[in-house]
Amino acid sequence: MVAATGVAVVPTVFEGAANTVAVIVLLLEFMMLRTALFRAQIRLYAFQSLAVSVLAVVVAAGRDIPELYVLAVVSLLLKVIIVPRVMLRFLRDSRAEIAGSGALGVASEIILALVVAGFGFFTVGALGIQSPVLPTAALGLSFAVVLVSFVLMIVRRDVVSQAVGFFSLENGVSLASLVVAAGLPLILEVAFLFDLLVAVVVFGVLIRVHQTRSSSLSTVSLNRLRG
Repeated sequence: MVAATGVAVVPTVFEGAANTVAVIVLLLEFMMLRTALFRAQIRLYAFQSLAVSVLAVVVAAGRDIPELYVLAVVSLLLKVIIVPRVMLRFLRDSRAEIAGSGALGVASEIILALVVAGFGFFTVGALGIQSPVLPTAALGLSFAVVLVSFVLMIVRRDVVSQAVGFFSLENGVSLASLVVAAGLPLILEVAFLFDLLVAVVVFGVLIRVHQTRSSSLSTVSLNRLRG
């Protein structure tokens, strides 16, 4: 990094850690899009949530915000342990192991996700958001995570992949809130976690009912519903 004066600026430990975690979260999002096994997607979501929890600890230590330690523990318990275990329990009675085919081929999905992620990252950079305490790269990466999550939900044609996409979308929003407004995430995350719990219940009911009626987790048949 080079300042306006032409003097090289060394990134702080906090900024480097935030950017590293953001890269890991984005890479895990691409792995969710790439994998074809339901249980692998859920485990990747758990690892992604763990990375977000680690970032909460990093922000708490770097900016001296003790409340974020509470957020890290809550996020760890709920998103790393409880939600994945609940989703795996829903899949226990299902004979389906492989995610439904996407609207595009795997290569096309990855290319689309790369384009969307690049658009999100460079769009945030073009906004010119600058602050001595804001890891701009991490903010751009969090926006890229959100957009790739939308790609996962749109192109995959099964309930589990769409649920995981929605859950990882919340991780992207949490990542952005941690790097933008470190003093607010405890309040914001409580609202996000409430929405996450509601989503888990809704997707859980949908998985059970859809699997019972059609013996499949594919959402293709839902296109034939008539009101």
